[in-house]
Amino acid sequence: MNKYTICEIFAQNVGLSTSEIFDNDLTLSEIIARSDELHNSIDLMEVFAKTANLLKKQYGVQVRLPAFSLDTPISNVLEVFLAEAQKVEI
Repeated sequence: MNKYTICEIFAQNVGLSTSEIFDNDLTLSEIIARSDELHNSIDLMEVFAKTANLLKKQYGVQVRLPAFSLDTPISNVLEVFLAEAQKVEI
């Protein structure tokens, strides 16, 4: 599992391209605003849960994310995903 995998899974679940999300380092509120799939922060939390569940099923990696404010850039969230995954892979 790598950064690209996490980005792809997340992007699929929010209905945006990886380049739109990650090249622009969108904040969580910007992702909600641009996505037709997300209507509020609850929907975003569900996408994080879906992404984490898929990583667990496919790679056996249990990811636990802290709460993030909506002004958090997606790069910060991605760093936490990667750090959590590396804890298991060590």
